[in-house]
Order: sequence, then structure tokens, then C-alpha cells
Amino acid sequence: MKRDLYETLGVGKTADEKELKGAFRKLAMKYHPDKNPGDAEAEKTFKDISHAYETLKDPQKRAAYDRYGHAAFENGGMGAGGAGFGSAGAGGFSDIFEDIFGEMMGGGRQRRSSGGRERGADLRYNMEISLEEAYSGKTAQIRVPTSITCDVCTGSGAKPGTKPQTCATCQGSGRVRAAQGFFSIERTCPTCHGRGQTITDPCAKCHGQGRVTEERSLSVNIPAGIEDGTRIRLSGEGEAGLRGGPAGDLYIFLSVKPHEFYQRDGADLYCSVPISMTTAALGGKFDVATLDGTKSRVSVPEGTQAGKQFRLKGKGMPVLRSSQVGDLYIQIQIETPQKLTKRQRELLREFEELSSKDNNPESAGFFSRMKDFFDIE
Repeated sequence: MKRDLYETLGVGKTADEKELKGAFRKLAMKYHPDKNPGDAEAEKTFKDISHAYETLKDPQKRAAYDRYGHAAFENGGMGAGGAGFGSAGAGGFSDIFEDIFGEMMGGGRQRRSSGGRERGADLRYNMEISLEEAYSGKTAQIRVPTSITCDVCTGSGAKPGTKPQTCATCQGSGRVRAAQGFFSIERTCPTCHGRGQTITDPCAKCHGQGRVTEERSLSVNIPAGIEDGTRIRLSGEGEAGLRGGPAGDLYIFLSVKPHEFYQRDGADLYCSVPISMTTAALGGKFDVATLDGTKSRVSVPEGTQAGKQFRLKGKGMPVLRSSQVGDLYIQIQIETPQKLTKRQRELLREFEELSSKDNNPESAGFFSRMKDFFDIE
């Protein structure tokens, strides 16, 4: 009696494609003939699990099996004579092998480019700009060493007057089949390396690559409001493709240098400004320079405390690709006077003697609450 295909793979009848593939991979790795040389039982098990997977991965075959069982493939039924491992054919076991074991041999199936043409690699360029440049935007000129299409062979890689030839080994497919035991393996053609073409008379300038290395000058538009870590993509400005293939892209990674006075948080700017003790107590005014090239006056009211913030609306960073602008926040730091003269000390002591709880309500309140909390006399 033939064994149930789901039982052969060790999965339930509701298993999806991912479960089927995972189960087959695990069993195939265990019972593969290369890992069990001379073991007839392992070879038979490998055939059984391969047949089970080949059947169940096909929606039509699976539906037929679910309804009629093994009888669906007997006596001229669906897939008769073709459901076995040995006759999987072009669309059978070779597909299974590539799907499952391709990952063991370099990541599975790879797309072949027509005529040996391959897309060029993407390039990265790191650019550092100032906060002022991020505020106003700029057009920057950069020089990028990269590969460009060879102007002698126009990217074909062949000497002018000649052209690439169809690979005689793979007949232009880029893949070859090799027999290994009782099944065949499809691999990348060793002659053309999967390109499908060979060059017998290469271009003298690019040596058959179809591209040469050169430094190019490019113009990069940095929009106003750009943020640190932003990536700008220049399509088609990367490395030229191999033998006339499409070029890759160039990615500009931007970093904004720390500013001496301003810290940025999104579209808002923050600036810490120290003022004298007397200015904080009596009040006063001071000017701050802003990134738009102007000055803004900040009025400090009498009795201003350390940490107080003043908001200058619309003096922050522009929001990228919009008409909105952030704000500038000025945070006050009160500077304690140093290197006092004898007279200054006298005046401060006199001021302290004349001070009351009303002059320093926060400190007076704090120590009063602490006494109550700890029940201190």
C-alpha cells in the first residue's frame, strides 16, 4: 500500500506552500544521496519525499490527490507516468532542486541578463553640510569615482567591428545541466558565467567589461529643511552596467554638522543663553542671531528663573517641501557672578539680610516642605 503523501512529508493536509517547502528541505537535506552514499534505503526515501513534494506543490495535482488519492495518477489519470521522481522533466524535479538546493549553492535562482548585460552597482556618497546649509538649501558639486560606459565599444565589451558571440557551451541560456547520480543538476555556465555570450576579441580600452573607471562631476540639489541622515537618490548615476547593462543609482547620505549655538529637534531649534543674575532679577533685553540672517530681541521680565523658555515663532527650520517653519526656543541660564570684589560681597550680604521669603519663594517653600516631611525642628 502506498504511503500518504502528506505523511511522507510529515505535514498536515492544511499545510501551505511554505510549510511544504520547509518540510521537504529538512528531509531532503537528511536523505540526500550525496550525504548517504551507497545507502539504498536513504535513496528510496529521497525519491519518495521528492515525489510527494513535486505532487503537492502543484495546486492541480494536489487537488486531484486530495480527491482521488494515488488513483488520480494511475491508469492514464492526471500525470500518469510523469509523477515519479525519475520523470520530473524540465518543469519537475529540476524546479524542485533549484527551489530547495539552490540556496545551498549560492542563493537560489538568479536572473540572467539578456546578452550578458548586467545592472551596475549602486554607489554611496557621504556628504556633510552645516545647519545653515540645511536651513537654506544648496546646490552642491561633487566628484564621484565610478564606472562609466566605454566610449570605444559603446558598452558591448567587444573590439569595434566585432560583437559578442553566443556561448557554445550553454547555447546562450547561461545555464548547463550536469548528471549527478540519478538526477540532473542545472548550474551557471562555467564558460560565460551565466551571461549567455562570450567575447573572443575584447575591447582594448575596457578589456571586455564594457565600462571604464572615471571620476565624474555631479550637481546635487539639497532642499531647504533637509534633516540629518536623509538619503538622496540620483537614479542612473551609479556604476555603469556590465556590457551595456543599465547603470545603478547613486545614494547621497547627508549628515548635518553640530552647530555651535543651536540644537535641532525636527523643525524646532533650541538655544541656551546665559544671562547675569541682575538681569534675571531686574529684567532686561538681549539680541540673538537667527539662521535667516536677522536678529531677534528677547525681553526678560523681572524675576526670571533659570530654565525659563522664550519662544520665537517662525525662527526655526523650514519643514521639507512645505511652507511651514518651526520655532526657536531660547532657554535661560542664570550665571552666578565670580571673582567678587570686597564691595560686591558687602552689597550681596546686605541684600541677603534685607531679603525675605517673598524674594525667594521657591527655596523658602522647598526647605519648609522638607522640614515638615522629615519632622525637623
